[in-house]
Amino acid sequence: MLTLGYIGNGKSTNRYHLPFSMNRDHLKVKTIYARSLSKTEWPRVPGIEYTDDLETMMNDPEIQLIVVCTNTDSHYHYAKMALDHGKHVLVEKPFMLTEEEAVSIFQYAKERNLIIQCYQNRRYDSDFLTAQQVIESGKLGDLLEVEMHYDYYRPEVPASTPFSTYYSYLYGHGCHTIDQVLSYFGKPETIHYDVRQLLGPQQMNDYFDLDFFYPSLKVSVKSSYFRLKERPSFVIYGKKGVFVKQTKDRQEEHLKLFYLPKGHVDFGIDLPEHYGILTYLDDEGKYHEEKVISAIGDYARVYDGIYDAIVLGKDKVIKDEETIGVMQILEQGMKGCR
Repeated sequence: MLTLGYIGNGKSTNRYHLPFSMNRDHLKVKTIYARSLSKTEWPRVPGIEYTDDLETMMNDPEIQLIVVCTNTDSHYHYAKMALDHGKHVLVEKPFMLTEEEAVSIFQYAKERNLIIQCYQNRRYDSDFLTAQQVIESGKLGDLLEVEMHYDYYRPEVPASTPFSTYYSYLYGHGCHTIDQVLSYFGKPETIHYDVRQLLGPQQMNDYFDLDFFYPSLKVSVKSSYFRLKERPSFVIYGKKGVFVKQTKDRQEEHLKLFYLPKGHVDFGIDLPEHYGILTYLDDEGKYHEEKVISAIGDYARVYDGIYDAIVLGKDKVIKDEETIGVMQILEQGMKGCR
């Protein structure tokens, strides 16, 4: 059993963590720290202790893993505090504000023989897992180009949000898709950055288009706040075919409806109308077009990975160098915005 404590009692903890950490028998959520216990936005979960005394939670010998679910500018502070108290740490994304902070905190944990890791749950998105399966099937032939889109139509958000490097669209959403690229395709030879403020200087970064170049492959990550009709989640081109997955993973959709993984075997699972379309020519030149049953996503797999690392001594699934690479790209991408 791995016993957890959470710092933060907002949307991140309650929507994107507890439904998954509480859906594993080998995990126990003991305590949640909140600065104010009077807030009632999220109902208290029976069986969990709530406290506004952080030191009490930090000094609890039963708690082995602290999960940091606060604003990004406090991640380094809370992570270091947890390490100082001998706790392993799982940190929401973006992991830190800068590459320098990321390198520093990984080294700090290593010196104390403790594990710190980023919560890159989007590695376990259904659409991303399905894209991998299609690539590995070989039906597309040699891979040429991959397009990944993460779109919204929320013009009111950038219109009402002033510029900030660390609370930008690139930091807030690029941290998902950039990690997917690095985790599966590895480090690119070069990256082309197109990061914009469509509403002008001093306004929120609301658009980005990053191109990752490999020896014989281009991977593009594109996102906008102004897409009334979303682009496909994945479009994958090979020498023999193309795969188009229009819709995103449905875990977030269900979480927003409070339709949770525990007790619902169909949680996050695509229906046939969500399946992607694979079109290809086989080795005999015959044309095929078929629906691809979506892989099953499960954000709890991040918790499985860190459990294996802490309790069983296995290697971390989410590598330090991958997380540092994400931070490098986020910093570089925001350099042209003001």
